[in-house]
Amino acid sequence: MMWRGKQRWPGSYVVVLLAGLALRLYFVRWQPHVEGDSFMYGELALNMLRHHVYGVMIAGNVHATLIRLPGYPLLMAACFALFGQEHYASVLYVQVALDLATCWLLAALARRLWGARAGFCALVLATLCPFTANFAAAALTETVGLFCAALALYAMERWKTALRDRCKAGQWAGVIGLALAFGVLLRPDRALVAVAIVPMMVWVAWRSSGDRKAGMMQVALVCAVILLPLAVWTARNWRVFHVVQPLAPKSASDPGEFVSYGFQRWYRTWGIDFKSTYDIYWNYDGARLAISDVPERAFDSDAQRAETATLFERYNKIALQRPEFDHDFRVLADQRIAAHPLQYYVLLPVARVVNMWLRPRTDMLPLPLDWWRFGDHRLESAVAAAFGALNLAYLGLAAAGLWLWKREGWAGQQPLAWSMVAFVVLRSAMLLTLDNSEPRYTIDCYPVVILLAALAVSGRRPAAD
Repeated sequence: MMWRGKQRWPGSYVVVLLAGLALRLYFVRWQPHVEGDSFMYGELALNMLRHHVYGVMIAGNVHATLIRLPGYPLLMAACFALFGQEHYASVLYVQVALDLATCWLLAALARRLWGARAGFCALVLATLCPFTANFAAAALTETVGLFCAALALYAMERWKTALRDRCKAGQWAGVIGLALAFGVLLRPDRALVAVAIVPMMVWVAWRSSGDRKAGMMQVALVCAVILLPLAVWTARNWRVFHVVQPLAPKSASDPGEFVSYGFQRWYRTWGIDFKSTYDIYWNYDGARLAISDVPERAFDSDAQRAETATLFERYNKIALQRPEFDHDFRVLADQRIAAHPLQYYVLLPVARVVNMWLRPRTDMLPLPLDWWRFGDHRLESAVAAAFGALNLAYLGLAAAGLWLWKREGWAGQQPLAWSMVAFVVLRSAMLLTLDNSEPRYTIDCYPVVILLAALAVSGRRPAAD
Protein backbone atom coordinates (compact mmCIF):
# COMPACT_ATOMS: atom_id res chain seq x y z
CA MET A 1 0.00 0.00 0.00
CA MET A 2 1.36 3.40 -0.95
CA TRP A 3 -0.18 5.35 1.92
CA ARG A 4 1.75 5.45 5.18
CA GLY A 5 0.03 3.72 7.99
CA LYS A 6 -3.08 1.57 7.71
CA GLN A 7 -5.58 4.22 6.59
CA ARG A 8 -7.94 3.26 3.82
CA TRP A 9 -9.01 5.53 1.04
CA PRO A 10 -12.03 7.57 2.07
CA GLY A 11 -14.97 7.89 -0.33
CA SER A 12 -13.76 11.34 -1.40
CA TYR A 13 -10.74 9.81 -3.12
CA VAL A 14 -12.95 7.47 -5.11
CA VAL A 15 -15.24 10.33 -6.09
CA VAL A 16 -12.31 12.41 -7.32
CA LEU A 17 -10.90 9.50 -9.33
CA LEU A 18 -14.30 8.85 -10.91
CA ALA A 19 -14.56 12.54 -11.81
CA GLY A 20 -11.11 12.33 -13.40
CA LEU A 21 -12.16 9.23 -15.32
CA ALA A 22 -15.28 11.00 -16.60
CA LEU A 23 -13.22 14.00 -17.72
CA ARG A 24 -10.81 11.81 -19.69
CA LEU A 25 -13.57 9.72 -21.23
CA TYR A 26 -15.25 12.95 -22.33
CA PHE A 27 -12.09 13.97 -24.18
CA VAL A 28 -11.72 10.50 -25.72
CA ARG A 29 -15.35 10.45 -26.86
CA TRP A 30 -15.84 14.01 -28.01
CA GLN A 31 -12.40 15.50 -28.67
CA PRO A 32 -9.95 12.73 -29.61
CA HIS A 33 -6.72 13.83 -31.27
CA VAL A 34 -5.47 11.21 -33.72
CA GLU A 35 -3.64 12.98 -36.52
CA GLY A 36 -0.19 14.01 -37.72
CA ASP A 37 2.43 12.29 -35.57
CA SER A 38 -0.21 9.83 -34.34
CA PHE A 39 -0.34 8.19 -37.76
CA MET A 40 3.46 8.17 -38.00
CA TYR A 41 3.65 6.20 -34.74
CA GLY A 42 0.77 4.01 -35.93
CA GLU A 43 2.51 3.25 -39.22
CA LEU A 44 5.66 2.19 -37.38
CA ALA A 45 3.60 -0.06 -35.12
CA LEU A 46 1.70 -1.65 -38.02
CA ASN A 47 4.86 -2.32 -40.00
CA MET A 48 6.38 -4.05 -36.99
CA LEU A 49 3.30 -6.30 -36.75
CA ARG A 50 2.82 -6.94 -40.45
CA HIS A 51 6.34 -6.90 -41.86
CA HIS A 52 8.55 -7.22 -38.74
CA VAL A 53 10.39 -4.08 -39.85
CA TYR A 54 10.71 -0.85 -37.90
CA GLY A 55 10.06 1.40 -40.85
CA VAL A 56 7.72 3.45 -43.02
CA MET A 57 5.91 2.60 -46.23
CA ILE A 58 7.32 4.29 -49.34
CA ALA A 59 6.00 3.43 -52.81
CA GLY A 60 4.53 0.17 -51.57
CA ASN A 61 7.68 -1.01 -49.80
CA VAL A 62 8.69 -0.82 -46.15
CA HIS A 63 11.90 1.11 -45.55
CA ALA A 64 13.71 1.07 -42.21
CA THR A 65 13.83 4.37 -40.34
CA LEU A 66 15.29 5.95 -37.22
CA ILE A 67 13.26 9.16 -37.15
CA ARG A 68 11.35 8.09 -34.02
CA LEU A 69 12.44 6.13 -30.96
CA PRO A 70 10.63 2.79 -30.60
CA GLY A 71 8.94 3.23 -27.20
CA TYR A 72 5.57 4.61 -28.26
CA PRO A 73 5.28 2.51 -31.46
CA LEU A 74 5.89 -0.58 -29.30
CA LEU A 75 3.05 0.44 -26.99
CA MET A 76 0.81 1.03 -30.01
CA ALA A 77 1.82 -2.31 -31.51
CA ALA A 78 0.82 -4.06 -28.27
CA CYS A 79 -2.59 -2.33 -28.33
CA PHE A 80 -3.10 -3.18 -32.01
CA ALA A 81 -2.14 -6.81 -31.41
CA LEU A 82 -4.57 -7.14 -28.51
CA PHE A 83 -7.51 -5.05 -29.69
CA GLY A 84 -7.22 -4.94 -33.48
CA GLN A 85 -4.91 -3.30 -35.98
CA GLU A 86 -5.37 0.47 -36.38
CA HIS A 87 -7.59 0.43 -33.30
CA TYR A 88 -6.41 3.82 -32.10
CA ALA A 89 -9.22 4.07 -29.55
CA SER A 90 -7.62 1.22 -27.60
CA VAL A 91 -4.45 3.30 -27.30
CA LEU A 92 -6.45 6.21 -25.91
CA TYR A 93 -8.22 4.03 -23.33
CA VAL A 94 -4.89 2.60 -22.20
CA GLN A 95 -3.65 6.17 -21.82
CA VAL A 96 -6.70 7.04 -19.72
CA ALA A 97 -5.72 4.26 -17.32
CA LEU A 98 -2.08 5.38 -17.31
CA ASP A 99 -3.05 8.99 -16.68
CA LEU A 100 -5.21 8.05 -13.70
CA ALA A 101 -2.30 5.96 -12.42
CA THR A 102 -0.15 9.08 -12.76
CA CYS A 103 -2.63 11.01 -10.63
CA TRP A 104 -2.53 8.26 -7.99
CA LEU A 105 1.27 8.25 -7.95
CA LEU A 106 1.41 12.02 -7.50
CA ALA A 107 -1.11 11.85 -4.67
CA ALA A 108 0.82 9.03 -3.02
CA LEU A 109 4.09 10.94 -3.30
CA ALA A 110 2.58 14.17 -1.94
CA ARG A 111 1.09 12.24 0.97
CA ARG A 112 4.42 10.63 1.83
CA LEU A 113 6.18 14.00 1.64
CA TRP A 114 3.69 16.34 3.28
CA GLY A 115 0.79 14.43 4.77
CA ALA A 116 -2.77 13.33 3.94
CA ARG A 117 -4.12 16.78 3.13
CA ALA A 118 -1.39 17.44 0.56
CA GLY A 119 -2.00 14.00 -0.92
CA PHE A 120 -5.68 14.71 -1.41
CA CYS A 121 -4.92 18.14 -2.89
CA ALA A 122 -2.49 16.54 -5.32
CA LEU A 123 -5.15 14.01 -6.35
CA VAL A 124 -7.69 16.76 -7.02
CA LEU A 125 -5.22 18.97 -8.90
CA ALA A 126 -4.02 16.03 -11.00
CA THR A 127 -7.29 14.29 -11.83
CA LEU A 128 -9.20 17.48 -12.63
CA CYS A 129 -6.39 19.15 -14.58
CA PRO A 130 -7.80 19.56 -18.11
CA PHE A 131 -4.34 20.02 -19.64
CA THR A 132 -3.00 16.59 -18.76
CA ALA A 133 -6.42 14.93 -19.11
CA ASN A 134 -6.71 16.28 -22.65
CA PHE A 135 -3.52 14.50 -23.70
CA ALA A 136 -4.98 11.14 -22.65
CA ALA A 137 -7.20 11.52 -25.72
CA ALA A 138 -4.24 12.29 -28.00
CA ALA A 139 -2.29 9.47 -29.63
CA LEU A 140 1.01 11.10 -28.70
CA THR A 141 3.77 10.34 -26.20
CA GLU A 142 2.86 12.91 -23.56
CA THR A 143 0.58 10.81 -21.33
CA VAL A 144 3.00 7.89 -21.18
CA GLY A 145 5.87 10.30 -20.54
CA LEU A 146 3.99 11.88 -17.61
CA PHE A 147 3.40 8.42 -16.13
CA CYS A 148 7.09 7.51 -16.43
CA ALA A 149 8.17 10.77 -14.79
CA ALA A 150 5.68 10.41 -11.92
CA LEU A 151 6.67 6.77 -11.37
CA ALA A 152 10.38 7.65 -11.34
CA LEU A 153 9.86 10.44 -8.77
CA TYR A 154 7.70 8.26 -6.54
CA ALA A 155 10.11 5.33 -6.76
CA MET A 156 13.04 7.63 -5.98
CA GLU A 157 11.40 8.70 -2.72
CA ARG A 158 10.67 5.07 -1.82
CA TRP A 159 14.22 4.04 -2.75
CA LYS A 160 15.73 6.76 -0.59
CA THR A 161 13.69 5.63 2.42
CA ALA A 162 14.34 1.94 1.76
CA LEU A 163 18.08 2.54 1.41
CA ARG A 164 18.14 4.30 4.77
CA ASP A 165 16.14 1.50 6.39
CA ARG A 166 18.05 -1.22 4.48
CA CYS A 167 14.78 -2.71 3.24
CA LYS A 168 14.07 -3.64 -0.41
CA ALA A 169 15.93 -0.67 -1.86
CA GLY A 170 17.06 -2.72 -4.85
CA GLN A 171 13.46 -3.29 -5.95
CA TRP A 172 12.74 0.43 -6.02
CA ALA A 173 15.99 1.07 -7.89
CA GLY A 174 14.77 -1.36 -10.53
CA VAL A 175 11.47 0.53 -10.80
CA ILE A 176 13.35 3.80 -11.22
CA GLY A 177 15.48 2.30 -13.98
CA LEU A 178 12.51 0.88 -15.88
CA ALA A 179 10.55 4.15 -15.63
CA LEU A 180 13.50 6.23 -16.82
CA ALA A 181 14.42 3.75 -19.57
CA PHE A 182 10.96 3.68 -21.11
CA GLY A 183 10.69 7.45 -20.78
CA VAL A 184 13.88 7.86 -22.81
CA LEU A 185 12.55 5.45 -25.45
CA LEU A 186 9.53 7.70 -25.95
CA ARG A 187 11.35 10.89 -26.95
CA PRO A 188 15.01 11.96 -26.72
CA ASP A 189 14.23 15.01 -24.57
CA ARG A 190 12.83 12.79 -21.82
CA ALA A 191 16.36 11.73 -21.05
CA LEU A 192 16.39 14.94 -19.01
CA VAL A 193 14.36 13.18 -16.31
CA ALA A 194 17.21 10.70 -15.93
CA VAL A 195 19.77 13.52 -16.00
CA ALA A 196 17.91 15.17 -13.11
CA ILE A 197 17.38 12.03 -11.02
CA VAL A 198 20.48 9.84 -11.39
CA PRO A 199 23.04 12.38 -9.98
CA MET A 200 20.80 12.87 -6.95
CA MET A 201 20.68 9.10 -6.48
CA VAL A 202 24.48 9.09 -6.42
CA TRP A 203 24.39 11.84 -3.79
CA VAL A 204 21.86 9.90 -1.69
CA ALA A 205 23.82 6.64 -1.94
CA TRP A 206 27.10 8.33 -1.02
CA ARG A 207 25.64 10.05 2.05
CA SER A 208 23.42 7.15 3.09
CA SER A 209 23.51 6.02 6.71
CA GLY A 210 22.72 2.54 5.38
CA ASP A 211 24.84 0.45 3.03
CA ARG A 212 26.80 2.89 0.81
CA LYS A 213 28.21 0.13 -1.39
CA ALA A 214 24.77 -1.37 -2.02
CA GLY A 215 23.41 2.08 -2.82
CA MET A 216 26.09 2.78 -5.42
CA MET A 217 25.54 -0.63 -6.97
CA GLN A 218 21.84 0.12 -7.24
CA VAL A 219 22.59 3.42 -8.98
CA ALA A 220 24.80 1.49 -11.38
CA LEU A 221 21.86 -0.87 -11.96
CA VAL A 222 19.62 2.07 -12.83
CA CYS A 223 22.19 3.36 -15.33
CA ALA A 224 22.52 -0.09 -16.89
CA VAL A 225 18.75 -0.44 -17.26
CA ILE A 226 18.59 2.95 -19.00
CA LEU A 227 21.57 2.37 -21.28
CA LEU A 228 20.89 -1.22 -22.34
CA PRO A 229 17.90 -0.52 -24.65
CA LEU A 230 19.69 2.53 -26.03
CA ALA A 231 22.71 0.35 -26.79
CA VAL A 232 20.47 -2.09 -28.67
CA TRP A 233 18.88 0.80 -30.59
CA THR A 234 22.32 2.28 -31.40
CA ALA A 235 23.59 -1.09 -32.63
CA ARG A 236 20.52 -1.47 -34.82
CA ASN A 237 21.04 1.98 -36.34
CA TRP A 238 24.68 1.23 -37.00
CA ARG A 239 23.82 -2.09 -38.65
CA VAL A 240 21.06 -0.61 -40.83
CA PHE A 241 22.29 2.94 -41.53
CA HIS A 242 25.99 2.86 -40.54
CA VAL A 243 25.56 5.87 -38.28
CA VAL A 244 26.02 6.28 -34.53
CA GLN A 245 22.56 7.43 -33.44
CA PRO A 246 21.72 6.49 -29.82
CA LEU A 247 18.54 8.59 -29.80
CA ALA A 248 16.40 10.08 -32.57
CA PRO A 249 17.80 12.98 -34.65
CA LYS A 250 16.51 16.45 -33.89
CA SER A 251 15.67 16.92 -37.58
CA ALA A 252 13.44 13.79 -37.54
CA SER A 253 15.10 12.66 -40.77
CA ASP A 254 16.86 9.52 -41.91
CA PRO A 255 20.52 9.61 -42.99
CA GLY A 256 20.87 11.14 -46.44
CA GLU A 257 17.53 12.96 -46.40
CA PHE A 258 17.47 16.65 -47.26
CA VAL A 259 16.78 18.89 -44.25
CA SER A 260 15.61 22.48 -44.74
CA TYR A 261 18.02 24.12 -42.31
CA GLY A 262 17.82 27.44 -44.16
CA PHE A 263 14.04 27.66 -43.72
CA GLN A 264 14.34 26.69 -40.06
CA ARG A 265 17.00 29.35 -39.52
CA TRP A 266 14.77 31.97 -41.16
CA TYR A 267 11.79 30.92 -39.04
CA ARG A 268 13.85 31.32 -35.86
CA THR A 269 14.42 34.99 -36.74
CA TRP A 270 10.78 35.78 -35.94
CA GLY A 271 8.79 32.73 -34.74
CA ILE A 272 7.39 32.96 -31.20
CA ASP A 273 3.81 31.72 -30.88
CA PHE A 274 2.06 28.43 -31.57
CA LYS A 275 -0.11 29.98 -34.28
CA SER A 276 2.99 30.67 -36.39
CA THR A 277 4.15 27.11 -35.78
CA TYR A 278 0.79 25.83 -37.02
CA ASP A 279 0.43 28.18 -40.01
CA ILE A 280 4.00 28.31 -41.30
CA TYR A 281 6.46 25.90 -39.67
CA TRP A 282 4.30 22.80 -39.97
CA ASN A 283 3.02 23.65 -43.44
CA TYR A 284 6.41 24.02 -45.08
CA ASP A 285 7.13 21.05 -47.33
CA GLY A 286 3.66 19.80 -48.14
CA ALA A 287 1.22 22.72 -47.99
CA ARG A 288 0.93 26.26 -49.27
CA LEU A 289 2.20 29.22 -47.24
CA ALA A 290 0.37 32.54 -46.93
CA ILE A 291 2.37 35.71 -46.48
CA SER A 292 -0.59 37.10 -44.50
CA ASP A 293 0.13 34.50 -41.80
CA VAL A 294 3.59 35.95 -41.21
CA PRO A 295 3.68 38.76 -38.59
CA GLU A 296 5.29 42.10 -39.38
CA ARG A 297 8.21 41.39 -37.04
CA ALA A 298 9.48 38.96 -39.71
CA PHE A 299 10.37 41.85 -42.04
CA ASP A 300 12.94 44.56 -41.56
CA SER A 301 11.75 46.61 -44.54
CA ASP A 302 9.17 46.71 -47.32
CA ALA A 303 11.78 45.37 -49.71
CA GLN A 304 12.44 42.38 -47.47
CA ARG A 305 8.72 41.72 -47.18
CA ALA A 306 8.38 41.77 -50.96
CA GLU A 307 11.36 39.43 -51.30
CA THR A 308 9.79 37.01 -48.82
CA ALA A 309 6.43 37.18 -50.63
CA THR A 310 8.14 36.36 -53.94
CA LEU A 311 9.87 33.39 -52.33
CA PHE A 312 6.52 32.18 -50.98
CA GLU A 313 4.99 32.44 -54.46
CA ARG A 314 7.78 30.35 -55.97
CA TYR A 315 7.46 27.75 -53.24
CA ASN A 316 3.64 27.59 -53.51
CA LYS A 317 3.83 26.45 -57.13
CA ILE A 318 4.96 23.02 -55.92
CA ALA A 319 4.52 23.30 -52.10
CA LEU A 320 7.59 21.12 -51.56
CA GLN A 321 10.98 21.96 -50.09
CA ARG A 322 13.85 22.34 -52.54
CA PRO A 323 17.53 23.25 -52.04
CA GLU A 324 17.06 26.48 -54.01
CA PHE A 325 14.26 27.60 -51.69
CA ASP A 326 16.35 26.67 -48.66
CA HIS A 327 19.25 28.74 -49.95
CA ASP A 328 17.04 31.80 -50.38
CA PHE A 329 15.55 31.39 -46.91
CA ARG A 330 19.06 31.16 -45.49
CA VAL A 331 20.02 34.41 -47.23
CA LEU A 332 17.02 36.14 -45.66
CA ALA A 333 17.89 34.65 -42.29
CA ASP A 334 21.50 35.81 -42.47
CA GLN A 335 20.36 39.36 -43.28
CA ARG A 336 18.02 39.45 -40.30
CA ILE A 337 20.50 37.85 -37.88
CA ALA A 338 23.19 40.35 -38.87
CA ALA A 339 20.74 43.17 -38.20
CA HIS A 340 19.38 41.78 -34.90
CA PRO A 341 21.85 39.33 -33.28
CA LEU A 342 20.61 39.90 -29.72
CA GLN A 343 17.04 39.29 -30.82
CA TYR A 344 17.95 36.05 -32.62
CA TYR A 345 20.24 34.51 -30.03
CA VAL A 346 18.60 35.68 -26.78
CA LEU A 347 15.27 37.48 -26.94
CA LEU A 348 13.39 35.23 -29.35
CA PRO A 349 14.45 31.91 -27.72
CA VAL A 350 13.37 33.26 -24.33
CA ALA A 351 10.09 34.54 -25.82
CA ARG A 352 9.37 31.10 -27.29
CA VAL A 353 9.93 29.38 -23.94
CA VAL A 354 7.78 31.93 -22.12
CA ASN A 355 5.07 31.39 -24.73
CA MET A 356 5.23 27.62 -24.21
CA TRP A 357 4.79 28.05 -20.47
CA LEU A 358 2.15 30.79 -20.39
CA ARG A 359 0.05 30.36 -23.51
CA PRO A 360 -3.47 28.94 -22.89
CA ARG A 361 -3.09 25.16 -23.17
CA THR A 362 -5.71 24.73 -25.87
CA ASP A 363 -3.53 23.28 -28.63
CA MET A 364 -5.47 19.97 -28.43
CA LEU A 365 -8.88 21.67 -28.32
CA PRO A 366 -11.09 23.04 -31.14
CA LEU A 367 -10.41 26.65 -30.17
CA PRO A 368 -8.94 29.45 -32.32
CA LEU A 369 -5.16 29.74 -32.28
CA ASP A 370 -5.43 33.54 -32.39
CA TRP A 371 -7.39 33.48 -29.13
CA TRP A 372 -6.43 37.05 -28.27
CA ARG A 373 -8.71 38.44 -31.05
CA PHE A 374 -11.85 38.64 -28.95
CA GLY A 375 -13.70 40.59 -31.63
CA ASP A 376 -13.54 37.66 -34.06
CA HIS A 377 -14.68 34.87 -31.70
CA ARG A 378 -15.73 36.16 -28.30
CA LEU A 379 -16.95 32.93 -26.69
CA GLU A 380 -14.03 30.83 -27.91
CA SER A 381 -11.55 33.51 -26.88
CA ALA A 382 -13.14 33.73 -23.44
CA VAL A 383 -12.79 29.95 -23.02
CA ALA A 384 -9.15 30.10 -24.13
CA ALA A 385 -8.49 32.99 -21.73
CA ALA A 386 -10.01 30.94 -18.91
CA PHE A 387 -7.65 28.07 -19.74
CA GLY A 388 -4.80 30.54 -19.72
CA ALA A 389 -5.82 31.83 -16.29
CA LEU A 390 -6.06 28.26 -14.99
CA ASN A 391 -2.56 27.52 -16.27
CA LEU A 392 -1.27 30.64 -14.53
CA ALA A 393 -3.00 29.52 -11.33
CA TYR A 394 -1.25 26.15 -11.43
CA LEU A 395 2.11 27.80 -12.06
CA GLY A 396 1.56 30.42 -9.35
CA LEU A 397 0.62 27.78 -6.80
CA ALA A 398 3.64 25.71 -7.79
CA ALA A 399 5.91 28.71 -7.22
CA ALA A 400 4.32 29.23 -3.80
CA GLY A 401 4.76 25.56 -2.94
CA LEU A 402 8.40 25.64 -3.97
CA TRP A 403 8.98 28.69 -1.79
CA LEU A 404 7.27 27.00 1.17
CA TRP A 405 9.29 23.81 0.73
CA LYS A 406 12.56 25.74 0.42
CA ARG A 407 11.73 27.89 3.44
CA GLU A 408 11.62 24.75 5.54
CA GLY A 409 15.04 23.69 4.21
CA TRP A 410 13.41 21.09 1.95
CA ALA A 411 12.40 19.24 5.14
CA GLY A 412 14.99 16.52 4.67
CA GLN A 413 14.00 15.88 1.06
CA GLN A 414 16.76 17.79 -0.70
CA PRO A 415 17.59 15.12 -3.34
CA LEU A 416 13.99 14.82 -4.51
CA ALA A 417 13.49 18.58 -4.43
CA TRP A 418 16.67 19.22 -6.38
CA SER A 419 15.73 16.55 -8.93
CA MET A 420 12.34 18.18 -9.52
CA VAL A 421 13.77 21.68 -9.83
CA ALA A 422 16.64 20.47 -12.00
CA PHE A 423 14.25 18.75 -14.40
CA VAL A 424 12.16 21.90 -14.90
CA VAL A 425 15.26 24.06 -15.35
CA LEU A 426 16.94 21.60 -17.73
CA ARG A 427 13.81 21.19 -19.82
CA SER A 428 13.27 24.94 -20.09
CA ALA A 429 16.92 25.35 -21.11
CA MET A 430 16.53 22.65 -23.75
CA LEU A 431 13.46 24.40 -25.14
CA LEU A 432 15.61 27.46 -25.82
CA THR A 433 17.19 25.48 -28.67
CA LEU A 434 13.92 24.65 -30.48
CA ASP A 435 12.62 26.45 -33.55
CA ASN A 436 8.92 25.87 -32.98
CA SER A 437 6.87 26.94 -30.00
CA GLU A 438 4.46 24.20 -28.82
CA PRO A 439 2.83 24.34 -25.37
CA ARG A 440 2.88 20.54 -25.14
CA TYR A 441 6.65 20.66 -24.70
CA THR A 442 6.19 22.07 -21.18
CA ILE A 443 3.37 19.71 -20.18
CA ASP A 444 6.10 17.19 -19.23
CA CYS A 445 6.86 19.39 -16.24
CA TYR A 446 3.30 19.22 -14.91
CA PRO A 447 3.95 16.37 -12.43
CA VAL A 448 6.34 18.74 -10.67
CA VAL A 449 3.91 21.64 -11.03
CA ILE A 450 1.04 19.61 -9.53
CA LEU A 451 3.12 18.33 -6.61
CA LEU A 452 4.34 21.78 -5.64
CA ALA A 453 0.88 23.30 -6.14
CA ALA A 454 -0.58 20.65 -3.83
CA LEU A 455 1.81 21.70 -1.08
CA ALA A 456 0.72 25.31 -1.46
CA VAL A 457 -2.99 24.47 -1.51
CA SER A 458 -2.76 22.16 1.50
CA GLY A 459 -1.24 24.95 3.59
CA ARG A 460 0.83 22.44 5.52
CA ARG A 461 4.36 22.96 6.71
CA PRO A 462 6.59 20.19 5.33
CA ALA A 463 7.55 17.77 8.08
CA ALA A 464 11.18 16.64 8.27
CA ASP A 465 11.83 13.13 6.97
